[in-house]
Amino acid sequence: MSIYRPPVWLRNAHVQTLWPPLGRRHPRLATRRERIRLPDLDFLDLDWYLEKTDPTLPLVVLFHGLTGSSTSQYIVGMQSALANRRWQSVAVNFRGCSGVPNRLPRAYHSGETGDIDFVLTRIRKQFPQRVIMAIGYSLGGNALCKWLGEKGDESGIDAAVIVSAPYELARCATRLDQGFSRVYRQHLIQQLVNYIQQKKQLFRRLNLTQDLLALERLGNLERIRSFWEYDEAVVAPLHGFASALDYYQQSSARQFVPKIRTPTLLVHAKDDPFMPDDVAPTKEECPESVELIVTQHGGHVGFVLPGNKPWQLDYWLEHKIPEWFEAIVGKLSGRQKPSQVGTRCGL
Repeated sequence: MSIYRPPVWLRNAHVQTLWPPLGRRHPRLATRRERIRLPDLDFLDLDWYLEKTDPTLPLVVLFHGLTGSSTSQYIVGMQSALANRRWQSVAVNFRGCSGVPNRLPRAYHSGETGDIDFVLTRIRKQFPQRVIMAIGYSLGGNALCKWLGEKGDESGIDAAVIVSAPYELARCATRLDQGFSRVYRQHLIQQLVNYIQQKKQLFRRLNLTQDLLALERLGNLERIRSFWEYDEAVVAPLHGFASALDYYQQSSARQFVPKIRTPTLLVHAKDDPFMPDDVAPTKEECPESVELIVTQHGGHVGFVLPGNKPWQLDYWLEHKIPEWFEAIVGKLSGRQKPSQVGTRCGL
């Protein structure tokens, strides 16, 4: 499982990307939901799994991608894989992603590190002696990677994994305007627009006039056909950016990679249909604390493999990431500082 090499019939990037969300079926986990209040009086819903376990074992915090949630198949699959090691996990639903609209006009975006910082700081205070590690997928991966760079030596967590992150947001937004990738783009944009319409109805029903006006001022969103347009019309004004370009420039994670001091694994596929094939950082950009795996195949948060039985499929990330975490836990057995443990970046 150390290297991802799919058979020929599983090398298509779109098969890799579409099979997990459309073809995979996973039982609903018996999680416990915790709602936490944020400093701006909004909230996040956290879904904890496997609480009846040894409290000295590691705890893993998971952050989903755009329009995802704690019920996304890659989140559920990873929580199940971690539970096989008896490790507790908690899946964080970004604002408005838990099935309940959040309370403010704003929501979440690729560079939102304030909420990540609040969650991880809170969990570290709650479990000061535990090994705490984090995984970020896609948008959640970009935000987690940015946060790690911002925090430097002060992250407070012991390790992290970033999967299929859009490290350069402007180039990724443009890539989604090309070829079959437009199908992904339009599906995601439609979900985002639908959510704003739902929040408008909620604010109208609750007579939240000022919040409703903030969304009404965004204009007619039904005409939006690209992420450049969506981020210009919605993300920038709601989150304090001057424009879509300003948002992309401030929020792209690639520029933060050299500042990471927490042991971190970056996993990326060159054939990811959401982004250019050279969007991931190079090994020269990675500090001693960062290990880089760039594969030829894998799609977007795919990395699908044949299973042990005919027509059964397996998921490489659910083996590789726990194995990598296990090695970090071994290095941390003496509870040395996270900054003292690192692996050299390489292909």
